[in-house]
Amino acid sequence: MRLASSLASTLLVSPTLVLGAYNLVRDYSGTNFFSGWDFYGNYDNLTNGDVIYVNQTNATNLAYRNSVRITSQDYFPIGTVWVMDAAHMPFGCSVWPSIWTKGVNWPIGGEIDIIEGVNLMTYNQMALHTENGCTQSTTLTQSGQTGSTNCSSVAGCTVVEEQASSYGSSFASAGGGVWATQLDTSGIYVWFWTRDNIPSSVSSATDTIDPSTWGTPSAAYPSSSCNISEFFTPQQLVVDITLCGDWAGGATVYQATCGGDGTADACYLDNVIGNGTNYNNAYFEINYIKAFTVNSTVLSPTTSGGSAVLETSTSTATSIAASGTGASTQSGSGAAATWNPLHAYAAVVGTTAISALSWLLL
Repeated sequence: MRLASSLASTLLVSPTLVLGAYNLVRDYSGTNFFSGWDFYGNYDNLTNGDVIYVNQTNATNLAYRNSVRITSQDYFPIGTVWVMDAAHMPFGCSVWPSIWTKGVNWPIGGEIDIIEGVNLMTYNQMALHTENGCTQSTTLTQSGQTGSTNCSSVAGCTVVEEQASSYGSSFASAGGGVWATQLDTSGIYVWFWTRDNIPSSVSSATDTIDPSTWGTPSAAYPSSSCNISEFFTPQQLVVDITLCGDWAGGATVYQATCGGDGTADACYLDNVIGNGTNYNNAYFEINYIKAFTVNSTVLSPTTSGGSAVLETSTSTATSIAASGTGASTQSGSGAAATWNPLHAYAAVVGTTAISALSWLLL
């Protein structure tokens, strides 16, 4: 069952594309990056990956192919722009990372795959997943290449990033990049910029952001063929790394970039129970994730009668500064943190803040 229409309708912006500024409501960066997230704490019962997602208590000492899946405690309404800056994304044979969003009653309520790839793919793949009735228009302007237009299919309506260095080793070698995603009643749009091409309007955005000057998006899903307010409820952010599973572990998908004998077990046998050095690059290094909304509004879930209910919460985030003994006085997204499950959580090294937040799958 979809979220009550009366709730959804109070969160919608005008039916035309929002060209004005969005206001900062959440800044996930610095030493407090993990404030406002929940750790999944369960085996991968969602995509059948060969990992156990640990809780936050155990996330500092990962071994035996444990991993991390975190979800934002807030849900963001239609009328939101997310901006994500990463220096490194997980890659390698059997590795399946993603940064995506979902509705409160997932898979109902829509899903937006912003960053996703598997194995040794060289490009990022974006997608929407919805119930029946949502498709990607065949008349649109985007720089990416459409793979499937049916958003209710297993694969969703996919778009392949055409720009170089959007995934894998080339992404890391180029210093990473930035994605921006706009969720609007007029449609859903995803932009990607490599490190040396990030617009100043994005890199300098603090309290507000305006997508009207960003030009052609990598992926475009206009509402002309998918009623956004019908198929998408407020969205929750998700960041995870799994292994093998329904996509990365598929026999033909795995063999395409990682070889093997073409059997269904190749992904698992070659990697999951194999040499741990296979996962030297299986980590995120995230500088920040920021959320901007039209009305400075986010929603927090409560439980009522066994069902999830979203309650409005108005909040404006401020820049996060490093804190604690020996912490730098630097503030904002530059005061970031390191998440390395092989060792203890570290906020700073000496008097200099770590350049990015990262966690490693081992």
